[in-house]
Amino acid sequence: MAQVFIAGPCVIESQELLNRVAQQIADINARHGVDIIFKASFDKANRTSIHSFRGPGLDKGLDMLSQVKQRYGLRLLTDIHESWQAKPVAEVVDVIQIPAFLCRQTDLLVAAAKTGRTVNIKKAQFLSGNDMLYPVEKAKEAGATEVWLTERGNMFGYNNLVVDFRNIADMLHITPTVVMDCTHSVQRPGAGGGKTSGDRRFVPAMAHAAKAFGATGFFFEVHPDPDHALSDGPNMLCLDQLEHMVASLIDNNQ
Repeated sequence: MAQVFIAGPCVIESQELLNRVAQQIADINARHGVDIIFKASFDKANRTSIHSFRGPGLDKGLDMLSQVKQRYGLRLLTDIHESWQAKPVAEVVDVIQIPAFLCRQTDLLVAAAKTGRTVNIKKAQFLSGNDMLYPVEKAKEAGATEVWLTERGNMFGYNNLVVDFRNIADMLHITPTVVMDCTHSVQRPGAGGGKTSGDRRFVPAMAHAAKAFGATGFFFEVHPDPDHALSDGPNMLCLDQLEHMVASLIDNNQ
């Protein structure tokens, strides 16, 4: 089974940023024979503060993502927060992502499933791997033919996450594609004075530990200058590090 790689900036900041990241991803795909899916959010609806940057919104964001697909030939992934967004998003992207906080929202799962697109459900910070059987059942019974699960850590006290890698093995009993979100798993939610903090130095270790536990996919949020990113900067990987990271994870026996 081929590995899944997902990478891109946390939020759409500008077309220039999307193009820069997409070009790098296209080059990596060509050099290593992989198919990294490009990810960016048109709206970060769950930011810590009302003053935080959210993105360009649905219409403009989808137009910008469409330009990425046309220019670089990349498959696309983005997340939705409301059921009505599923249909227009499915006209542009290949994978619809369900945010972790919303993974039990039945109407959201059903709407995503009915589009016919692959549905990637992120495991909530308050659920176990085994609990994800039920979101997958909702999506499949609503018509989804391909459902992925993504591990991104569990709450560990206040402002911290911990990853129980056994969840990966448990979720592999539910679906064959289990993705490790290597960057969100090093977040420190709400620990940055009205925004999320994090520690990107642990990203490579998270990726390789997940591979040891059988993960079949890897998710990296990347940015050319993470320290000045408009969302999730502290836990994002520097764009220049992505190729080495992907190359170290490629399964030569796939």
